[in-house]
Amino acid sequence: MTNTNTIDTPLHATQPTPNTQWVLASNNKGKLAEFKRLFAEANLEVTIIPQGQLDIEDAIEDGLSFVENAIIKARHASRISGLPAIADDSGLCVPALGNAPGIYSARYAGEHGNDSKNNAKLMADLQPIRAAKSDAPVEGLFVCVLAMVRHADDPLPIIAQGLWHGEISETAHGDGGFGYDPLFWLPDLQASAASLSAADKNSISHRGQAIQQLLAQLPFLYKYSYKGKKHKET
Repeated sequence: MTNTNTIDTPLHATQPTPNTQWVLASNNKGKLAEFKRLFAEANLEVTIIPQGQLDIEDAIEDGLSFVENAIIKARHASRISGLPAIADDSGLCVPALGNAPGIYSARYAGEHGNDSKNNAKLMADLQPIRAAKSDAPVEGLFVCVLAMVRHADDPLPIIAQGLWHGEISETAHGDGGFGYDPLFWLPDLQASAASLSAADKNSISHRGQAIQQLLAQLPFLYKYSYKGKKHKET
């Protein structure tokens, strides 16, 4: 029987032959859905296994930056599984709030993963700032850092970062996506992240950018070649 929860993608190996199974260190359903589409588009011959299928619980994220937390999660999944692992740490940064919610985006209102409460707290925290600067848009950016380790003690993790700039809307728009997507407004498109199709979002999002950066590094750092977009060597 085919396991429909794994992410199967075509990868070409040069030498040495790579491990053809990687663990994706996330149990976030929204992220897993986006990664499934992004890795499928990358055309890798690797089976990406969400850590939940291996009964791996979430790591304790006690780093002080997106980079630290991504590495912590990747090492945690790799150590338990014995496989290479990829981890994502991502969130929303609002400069007017000192870059909060930042690494605490998923638990900004206290309860981990409660999108409605997190969005409500963000809007409440921005009220005095909007009152003081009523005509100025509130800038925000989504951040995604990916870390890949070939083994749990890998001294050279592969790091990729994507930044997606936009504004924080005063009201929610759209019913797609997850997290802060309904409040993340894209003025050039006159749409929120939650209003975009999955394909359109992945083509410009912080996570889509980070995936492309990660893939571009694989031929040099992991001896992989992939049949996706070509990147010029510099």
